[in-house]
Amino acid sequence: MGKVSAIVYVTVALLVLFLISYSPKKHSGHNRHRRLKLRSSFSFSNPTRHEPVPFDPIVADIERRREDRQWEKQYLEHTHPEFTGDHAPAHESQPEWEDFMNAEDYLNDEEKFNVTNRLVLLFPKIDVDPADGFVTESELTDWNLDQAAKEVLHRSMREMETHDKNHDGFVSFAEYEPPSWVKNDNNSFGYDMGWWKEEHFNASDADGDGLLNITEFNDFLHPADSKNPKLLDWLCKEEVRERDTDKDGKVNFEEFFHGLFDLVRNYDEEDHNSSHPSHDSLESPAKRLFSQLDKDGDRLLSAEELLPIIGKIHPSERYYAKQQADYIITQADSDKDGRLSLIEMIENPYVFYSAIFSEDEDEDDYEYHDEFR
Repeated sequence: MGKVSAIVYVTVALLVLFLISYSPKKHSGHNRHRRLKLRSSFSFSNPTRHEPVPFDPIVADIERRREDRQWEKQYLEHTHPEFTGDHAPAHESQPEWEDFMNAEDYLNDEEKFNVTNRLVLLFPKIDVDPADGFVTESELTDWNLDQAAKEVLHRSMREMETHDKNHDGFVSFAEYEPPSWVKNDNNSFGYDMGWWKEEHFNASDADGDGLLNITEFNDFLHPADSKNPKLLDWLCKEEVRERDTDKDGKVNFEEFFHGLFDLVRNYDEEDHNSSHPSHDSLESPAKRLFSQLDKDGDRLLSAEELLPIIGKIHPSERYYAKQQADYIITQADSDKDGRLSLIEMIENPYVFYSAIFSEDEDEDDYEYHDEFR
């Protein structure tokens, strides 16, 4: 297999030498004037909001560095309002966007950051299972998921530093306090579900030592991506509590149909927005799913019986990674064989970088960006 892979990539490399003259700005038509632009995706008011992750690790690193500076500034304003504005220590008068613009200039300097060359370098890192000269949906999903996991962990580590008051590498419940956007809105979905309460904290504490290490704290912030059975059980219990309008401790069909079923259907049918099925047409499949989940036949769903669909109610990063992979392949798969060759990637470079296009581009350039925000 190693010899076969080597032959494949030698052949691909020879093709690349021929194709290397393909450059994004040399392409004809609408590719010519595109400019890569960094995003400003961090939201201090709601850090749990999902954002698409850059395809290229270099772009991701640049965005993380910029986001860290923005986060530090907003955290200082939040925790020490007396040290803001002109009263901030070591206040500098030069504009904050100076480094940011330099980074954008770097991304748009083809001598320093050539999109075609980047795709050539990244291709063999994505094409691994198997390394056959093609990138499949599964391989691209795994790549996107790996980039997302790094992004999520980075943000969790940054968040943990603010709560680890004694700097021992762990967070106790006494050290933790809900973020301001939760405390200022007690009717928010997260607060009402007990997202920031002790039961959630204890469920995240996989080893039961009363402290959260970085893995447990990451799970605490992103329970949908956790493999901790205690946390998944808590997520199901909170879902029951949120949906249980008659307060009998379980979810009946009406409570299931007018809330949970829509979430499951939306997960299963990505094109559900293209049609508007009637209440009657939805009730039959809802009853079938309800019956499948109702293992004890009591016509009610317990927290345990919701476990098979909790991943659809709270989609994980893999769900979003697959969405991004599906979109990219749909746009770049010229021969419609369900996979991408290096040539197809080189011929459609901005599909992979479309999440960071400048906002003055044509509307069509933003289909990916808008779809996943």
